[in-house]
Amino acid sequence: MSHTPTADELRNGLVDEILGGRSLPAEVERVMRRVPRDTFLPGLELDKAYTDQAVTIKDNPDGPLALSCASVPSIVAMMLAQLDAQPGDNVLEVGAGTGYNAALLAELVGAGRVTTVDIDSDVALHARTALNNAGYTRVKVIERDGLLSAGEHAPYERIIATVGVWDIPATWWNHLVDGGRLVLPLRWRGQTRSVALTRRGNSLVSDGMELCGFVPIIGQNGEKTHPLNTDNTIRVHYDEDQAVDVDALTNTLTGTLADASLHEALSDCRVGGEEPFDGVWLRATASDDRVCRLEVTSEALEKDLVRRPAIPVRSPVLVEGDSLAYMIVHREGTDPERPFQLGAAGYGPRGKVLAHDLIAHIEAWGTDRTAVPRLTVTPTGDEAGGLSGHTISKPESALTLTY
Repeated sequence: MSHTPTADELRNGLVDEILGGRSLPAEVERVMRRVPRDTFLPGLELDKAYTDQAVTIKDNPDGPLALSCASVPSIVAMMLAQLDAQPGDNVLEVGAGTGYNAALLAELVGAGRVTTVDIDSDVALHARTALNNAGYTRVKVIERDGLLSAGEHAPYERIIATVGVWDIPATWWNHLVDGGRLVLPLRWRGQTRSVALTRRGNSLVSDGMELCGFVPIIGQNGEKTHPLNTDNTIRVHYDEDQAVDVDALTNTLTGTLADASLHEALSDCRVGGEEPFDGVWLRATASDDRVCRLEVTSEALEKDLVRRPAIPVRSPVLVEGDSLAYMIVHREGTDPERPFQLGAAGYGPRGKVLAHDLIAHIEAWGTDRTAVPRLTVTPTGDEAGGLSGHTISKPESALTLTY
């Protein structure tokens, strides 16, 4: 007779799977094994509740990205490890989601306090109901714009965001104690990294960052998107501070002139089939303000409109005037361990120059593939001029990256 796994067995199996890919602090492992994720996903099949995948809990009628979802459990665990919440801590979570993460936080802080806020009334109600059903009635759930924080329960030793954040609002600075930690999926130059920051006076200083993807927070509009062809199947994503001339770029990638201007270059860097190369993007942002994100849809690929990007939906691209260059991957068979060669495809009058500039970023990454920059964040108005590194200015904060 076949055995139907219980929720406990499935939950432990999921944690075992996560531990196969990364180490976790003992306390994070403990709470992941204890809190029943299925309680926060009512109506979902038990085995799917314990699969290492995101689950949408509210669709977005105006776009492809969900309004709210249950995050991938391995990402949840990774961010909890970054947060390092301690017994007795007062914690703010921005983005209530299902309430599952707040329950994990409640287990970690014990007699401490957890407040979770969400701008969406349906999501806040779902979180409140699920937390009550799971026995976490002490968690405070507030329906509110997370950018406003929750000052009535401040100050906080820990703040964690479970939505993509483009800029760090002053309210979070004001409500985080000196020495406290902030973990958030921070977005810049088209990428998102889960960054762990510790407050040191008027600075937030990182001690780690990991690639991730999250639904963007509502209310921050510094990221822009523009089609590069009439069918809107090729798009560039960029930040408001970048000098991107969208009119000049239109049709740069398509048509006879585009074909004539195409220039391909290959680097000396090769990667294996499972080897990540997202660090190229990260390293490029630490020195180059031309870095954006290129999105090429499946429709554009089917029509062979452009040379295939390294990752069609999200590849780094350098943009300057009416020219651009993005990362490509070429299969090169002389090295069975690393058969893929990284390169660049450039289009437009300066496409060749940009392609070679991107190759330089690839090869800089290749000298130390695991290197992670230090990120120092200062509030707008507090000069970051004394810091070494490359600074990206946003309305409420300045990001300085240093390798």
